[in-house]
Amino acid sequence: MKEQLNTLPGLDFSPEENLSRYLQSIKKFPILTPDEEFQMASEYQKTKDKELAYKLITSHLRLVVKVVSKYRGYGLPVGEMISEGNIGLMYAIDKFVPEKGFRFSTYALWWIKASVQKYILNSWSLVKLGTTAAQKKLFFNLRKIKNRLNLLDDRDMSQYVLSDIAKSLDVSVQDVTDMNMRLKAHDGSLNAVVDADSDGTSEWMDFISDNKPNQEETLAHAETVKYRRKMFNQALYVLNPREKDILFKRRLYEKTITLDDLSKLYNISKERVRQIELNSIKKITKAIELMQ
Repeated sequence: MKEQLNTLPGLDFSPEENLSRYLQSIKKFPILTPDEEFQMASEYQKTKDKELAYKLITSHLRLVVKVVSKYRGYGLPVGEMISEGNIGLMYAIDKFVPEKGFRFSTYALWWIKASVQKYILNSWSLVKLGTTAAQKKLFFNLRKIKNRLNLLDDRDMSQYVLSDIAKSLDVSVQDVTDMNMRLKAHDGSLNAVVDADSDGTSEWMDFISDNKPNQEETLAHAETVKYRRKMFNQALYVLNPREKDILFKRRLYEKTITLDDLSKLYNISKERVRQIELNSIKKITKAIELMQ
């Protein structure tokens, strides 16, 4: 799919080949109005016209860049993350149903983030070794929590703070300490030059005017949350009462229940509890995919 995106008119090179030129190039594509977007998306669902897909894709390439900018601290090639985000964008176009009343950007945001996060998870050895869902949550939320608490350096990471973060994310203090060390080694600056081949004047900040969400983004986020919650609730019908109870207690409660406690509650092995948990996730995922 990367090759398909790179052959579109006006995109003669990928972000992996020359990031600076790519970022300059995508600025020329117009942003669609809500009416234009709805009409094109509706027509594309009927015709699968490549020209319509091109206009929908290129009008949202800057959205991919903005999403990727929030993941720069993971020490991975920015161009590759943008390419992965673009793939998520292309998946979104084929699955988007404009009649449901959401903007395409609202729907595409989920697919872009999912694609970028999957690439990051597959690229980090810590995750490839097999971490828990809680550790993955820590991986993507630790920096956000530190920024919210205004923890400028490790001198502010007292034992109390470490314990508080560990408790909120259901991991050990050592997990927080280790993850902090890994992430700190890859921290980057938005003032860094975006491409080694550039003239030295193009910085990430030039392409992102403001990290704070504007009114449209806030609304889009709220719509995304509402849309995902609705789909999740509809998908729950595929689970029986025991599966639903285990899934909620293992993944959705603020204070998760251990495998050991659930094995005693249901008089089954811990491994069986784990299997039910994973199978429940697969069932819901499949149900949601069928609804899209």
